[in-house]
Amino acid sequence: MSDSEEETQDKQLKIVILGDGASGKTSLATRFAQEAFGKQYKQTVGLDFFLKRITLPGNVSVTLQVWDIGGQTLGGKMLDKYIYGAHGVLLVYDITNYQSFEDLEDWLGMVRKVNEEAERQPNVALVANKSEDAVACPRGAGVDLEHMRTVKADKHSRFCQENGLSSHFVSAKTGDSVAVCFQRVAADTLGIKLNKAEMEQSQGVLKAELVDYREASGLREYRAAAAAARCDKSSVCSVQ
Repeated sequence: MSDSEEETQDKQLKIVILGDGASGKTSLATRFAQEAFGKQYKQTVGLDFFLKRITLPGNVSVTLQVWDIGGQTLGGKMLDKYIYGAHGVLLVYDITNYQSFEDLEDWLGMVRKVNEEAERQPNVALVANKSEDAVACPRGAGVDLEHMRTVKADKHSRFCQENGLSSHFVSAKTGDSVAVCFQRVAADTLGIKLNKAEMEQSQGVLKAELVDYREASGLREYRAAAAAARCDKSSVCSVQ
Protein backbone atom coordinates (compact mmCIF):
# COMPACT_ATOMS: atom_id res chain seq x y z
CA MET A 1 0.00 0.00 0.00
CA SER A 2 1.39 3.39 -0.99
CA ASP A 3 1.77 6.35 1.33
CA SER A 4 -0.88 8.24 -0.64
CA GLU A 5 -3.38 5.41 -0.15
CA GLU A 6 -2.70 5.35 3.58
CA GLU A 7 -3.20 9.10 3.78
CA THR A 8 -6.64 8.86 2.19
CA GLN A 9 -7.88 6.16 4.57
CA ASP A 10 -10.54 7.07 7.11
CA LYS A 11 -9.41 7.68 10.64
CA GLN A 12 -11.41 5.79 13.25
CA LEU A 13 -12.20 6.89 16.79
CA LYS A 14 -13.93 4.97 19.55
CA ILE A 15 -16.26 7.28 21.50
CA VAL A 16 -17.85 5.88 24.67
CA ILE A 17 -20.95 7.47 26.21
CA LEU A 18 -21.30 7.00 29.97
CA GLY A 19 -23.74 8.14 32.63
CA ASP A 20 -26.75 7.10 34.69
CA GLY A 21 -29.80 5.48 33.13
CA ALA A 22 -32.41 7.92 31.73
CA SER A 23 -29.83 10.70 31.36
CA GLY A 24 -30.35 10.63 27.60
CA LYS A 25 -27.29 8.73 26.37
CA THR A 26 -29.15 6.63 23.80
CA SER A 27 -31.15 9.66 22.64
CA LEU A 28 -27.89 11.57 22.22
CA ALA A 29 -26.30 8.77 20.16
CA THR A 30 -29.44 8.27 18.07
CA ARG A 31 -29.80 11.98 17.40
CA PHE A 32 -26.18 12.16 16.24
CA ALA A 33 -26.03 8.96 14.18
CA GLN A 34 -29.57 8.77 12.81
CA GLU A 35 -30.93 12.31 13.22
CA ALA A 36 -33.88 10.91 15.15
CA PHE A 37 -35.37 11.17 18.63
CA GLY A 38 -37.48 8.54 20.38
CA LYS A 39 -40.10 9.92 22.75
CA GLN A 40 -40.44 6.66 24.68
CA TYR A 41 -37.68 5.76 27.14
CA LYS A 42 -36.14 2.35 26.54
CA GLN A 43 -33.40 1.14 28.86
CA THR A 44 -30.17 0.09 27.20
CA VAL A 45 -29.12 -3.39 28.33
CA GLY A 46 -25.39 -3.88 27.88
CA LEU A 47 -24.54 -1.54 25.04
CA ASP A 48 -25.69 -0.15 21.72
CA PHE A 49 -23.20 0.50 18.95
CA PHE A 50 -23.44 3.28 16.34
CA LEU A 51 -21.27 4.29 13.40
CA LYS A 52 -21.13 7.67 11.70
CA ARG A 53 -18.64 9.34 9.39
CA ILE A 54 -17.84 13.03 9.73
CA THR A 55 -15.43 15.35 7.96
CA LEU A 56 -13.13 17.63 9.93
CA PRO A 57 -11.18 20.67 8.69
CA GLY A 58 -8.43 19.78 6.25
CA ASN A 59 -10.79 17.29 4.58
CA VAL A 60 -10.04 14.75 7.32
CA SER A 61 -12.59 11.93 7.17
CA VAL A 62 -13.28 10.29 10.52
CA THR A 63 -15.49 7.31 11.32
CA LEU A 64 -16.82 7.53 14.86
CA GLN A 65 -17.60 4.27 16.64
CA VAL A 66 -20.08 5.40 19.27
CA TRP A 67 -20.52 3.00 22.21
CA ASP A 68 -23.69 3.71 24.18
CA ILE A 69 -23.18 2.02 27.55
CA GLY A 70 -26.21 1.08 29.65
CA GLY A 71 -26.46 3.08 32.89
CA GLN A 72 -26.91 -0.06 35.01
CA THR A 73 -23.44 -1.32 34.02
CA LEU A 74 -21.59 0.86 36.58
CA GLY A 75 -19.70 -1.70 38.64
CA GLY A 76 -20.51 -4.44 36.16
CA LYS A 77 -17.95 -6.99 35.00
CA MET A 78 -17.93 -5.81 31.38
CA LEU A 79 -17.68 -2.05 31.90
CA ASP A 80 -13.88 -1.92 31.89
CA LYS A 81 -13.85 -3.82 28.59
CA TYR A 82 -16.35 -1.42 27.08
CA ILE A 83 -14.25 1.59 28.11
CA TYR A 84 -10.86 0.14 27.22
CA GLY A 85 -9.33 1.63 24.10
CA ALA A 86 -11.66 4.62 23.95
CA HIS A 87 -10.26 7.71 22.28
CA GLY A 88 -13.03 9.90 23.67
CA VAL A 89 -15.55 9.67 26.52
CA LEU A 90 -18.78 11.63 26.91
CA LEU A 91 -19.94 11.85 30.53
CA VAL A 92 -23.65 12.60 30.21
CA TYR A 93 -26.05 13.84 32.89
CA ASP A 94 -29.60 15.19 33.00
CA ILE A 95 -29.73 18.84 34.10
CA THR A 96 -32.99 18.14 35.96
CA ASN A 97 -31.60 15.12 37.85
CA TYR A 98 -28.94 16.05 40.39
CA GLN A 99 -28.15 12.43 41.22
CA SER A 100 -27.10 11.82 37.62
CA PHE A 101 -24.58 14.65 38.04
CA GLU A 102 -23.26 13.41 41.40
CA ASP A 103 -22.72 9.91 40.01
CA LEU A 104 -20.34 11.26 37.37
CA GLU A 105 -17.56 11.07 39.96
CA ASP A 106 -17.94 7.29 39.91
CA TRP A 107 -18.13 7.11 36.12
CA LEU A 108 -15.05 9.32 35.74
CA GLY A 109 -13.23 7.28 38.38
CA MET A 110 -13.88 4.11 36.38
CA VAL A 111 -12.55 5.74 33.19
CA ARG A 112 -9.33 6.72 34.93
CA LYS A 113 -8.94 3.35 36.62
CA VAL A 114 -9.25 1.51 33.30
CA ASN A 115 -6.72 3.83 31.67
CA GLU A 116 -4.28 4.34 34.55
CA GLU A 117 -1.56 2.29 32.80
CA ALA A 118 -2.46 3.28 29.25
CA GLU A 119 0.01 5.25 27.16
CA ARG A 120 -2.76 7.51 25.90
CA GLN A 121 -5.56 8.91 28.05
CA PRO A 122 -8.99 9.38 26.43
CA ASN A 123 -10.33 12.86 25.78
CA VAL A 124 -13.16 13.26 28.32
CA ALA A 125 -16.07 15.69 27.87
CA LEU A 126 -18.83 16.70 30.29
CA VAL A 127 -22.21 16.80 28.53
CA ALA A 128 -25.27 18.43 30.11
CA ASN A 129 -28.32 16.96 28.37
CA LYS A 130 -31.98 18.01 28.21
CA SER A 131 -31.00 21.67 27.84
CA GLU A 132 -33.61 22.28 25.11
CA ASP A 133 -35.66 24.85 26.95
CA ALA A 134 -33.12 26.37 29.29
CA VAL A 135 -30.52 26.89 26.57
CA ALA A 136 -31.74 26.25 23.04
CA CYS A 137 -35.19 27.74 22.69
CA PRO A 138 -35.62 31.48 22.14
CA ARG A 139 -37.26 33.53 24.86
CA GLY A 140 -40.94 32.84 25.04
CA ALA A 141 -40.84 29.69 22.91
CA GLY A 142 -41.57 26.24 24.28
CA VAL A 143 -41.89 25.05 27.84
CA ASP A 144 -39.45 26.72 30.19
CA LEU A 145 -37.62 24.02 32.16
CA GLU A 146 -35.24 26.41 33.90
CA HIS A 147 -37.21 26.07 37.12
CA MET A 148 -36.64 22.29 36.93
CA ARG A 149 -32.87 22.59 36.59
CA THR A 150 -31.15 21.06 39.62
CA VAL A 151 -27.58 21.30 38.35
CA LYS A 152 -26.53 24.91 38.03
CA ALA A 153 -24.13 26.05 35.33
CA ASP A 154 -21.46 27.02 37.87
CA LYS A 155 -21.36 23.45 39.25
CA HIS A 156 -20.99 22.15 35.71
CA SER A 157 -18.13 24.56 35.03
CA ARG A 158 -16.39 23.77 38.32
CA PHE A 159 -16.50 20.02 37.62
CA CYS A 160 -14.93 20.64 34.21
CA GLN A 161 -12.17 22.82 35.64
CA GLU A 162 -11.34 20.47 38.50
CA ASN A 163 -11.11 17.44 36.22
CA GLY A 164 -9.78 18.92 33.01
CA LEU A 165 -12.89 18.20 30.94
CA SER A 166 -14.33 20.02 27.94
CA SER A 167 -17.81 21.46 28.46
CA HIS A 168 -20.96 20.89 26.39
CA PHE A 169 -24.64 21.79 26.77
CA VAL A 170 -26.87 19.83 24.38
CA SER A 171 -30.42 18.72 23.74
CA ALA A 172 -30.93 15.28 22.27
CA LYS A 173 -34.60 16.19 21.90
CA THR A 174 -34.12 19.17 19.57
CA GLY A 175 -30.67 18.23 18.30
CA ASP A 176 -29.22 21.50 19.57
CA SER A 177 -25.40 21.34 19.81
CA VAL A 178 -25.31 17.53 19.44
CA ALA A 179 -23.37 17.41 16.17
CA VAL A 180 -20.89 20.06 17.26
CA CYS A 181 -20.32 18.19 20.55
CA PHE A 182 -19.17 15.05 18.73
CA GLN A 183 -17.24 17.12 16.21
CA ARG A 184 -15.34 18.98 18.94
CA VAL A 185 -14.49 15.79 20.81
CA ALA A 186 -13.20 14.18 17.60
CA ALA A 187 -11.23 17.27 16.62
CA ASP A 188 -9.70 17.69 20.09
CA THR A 189 -8.72 14.02 20.12
CA LEU A 190 -6.94 14.36 16.78
CA GLY A 191 -5.38 17.73 17.62
CA ILE A 192 -7.41 19.57 14.98
CA LYS A 193 -8.54 23.09 15.83
CA LEU A 194 -12.04 24.26 14.94
CA ASN A 195 -12.89 27.89 14.36
CA LYS A 196 -16.22 29.45 15.22
CA ALA A 197 -17.53 29.31 11.65
CA GLU A 198 -16.81 25.58 11.40
CA MET A 199 -18.62 24.87 14.65
CA GLU A 200 -21.62 26.97 13.61
CA GLN A 201 -21.79 25.08 10.32
CA SER A 202 -22.00 21.77 12.19
CA GLN A 203 -24.58 23.19 14.54
CA GLY A 204 -27.35 23.04 11.96
CA VAL A 205 -30.47 25.15 11.99
CA LEU A 206 -32.82 24.93 14.97
CA LYS A 207 -36.43 24.68 13.87
CA ALA A 208 -39.30 25.50 16.17
CA GLU A 209 -43.01 24.99 15.60
CA LEU A 210 -45.31 27.87 16.45
CA VAL A 211 -48.26 26.84 18.58
CA ASP A 212 -51.63 28.54 18.79
CA TYR A 213 -52.38 28.08 22.47
CA ARG A 214 -56.00 29.09 21.92
CA GLU A 215 -56.44 25.78 20.11
CA ALA A 216 -53.81 23.72 21.87
CA SER A 217 -54.90 21.41 24.67
CA GLY A 218 -51.79 22.19 26.71
CA LEU A 219 -48.08 22.75 26.70
CA ARG A 220 -47.51 19.24 25.38
CA GLU A 221 -48.67 20.51 21.99
CA TYR A 222 -45.38 22.37 21.62
CA ARG A 223 -42.64 20.45 19.84
CA ALA A 224 -39.11 21.41 18.76
CA ALA A 225 -36.84 19.73 16.26
CA ALA A 226 -33.43 20.39 14.74
CA ALA A 227 -31.38 18.98 11.90
CA ALA A 228 -27.94 17.65 12.90
CA ALA A 229 -25.02 17.67 10.50
CA ARG A 230 -25.56 15.45 7.44
CA CYS A 231 -23.38 12.41 6.83
CA ASP A 232 -22.77 9.89 4.09
CA LYS A 233 -23.36 6.73 6.12
CA SER A 234 -24.83 5.77 9.47
CA SER A 235 -25.54 2.42 11.07
CA VAL A 236 -26.40 0.91 14.43
CA CYS A 237 -26.27 -2.46 16.12
CA SER A 238 -27.07 -3.64 19.62
CA VAL A 239 -25.09 -5.94 21.92
CA GLN A 240 -26.67 -7.42 25.03
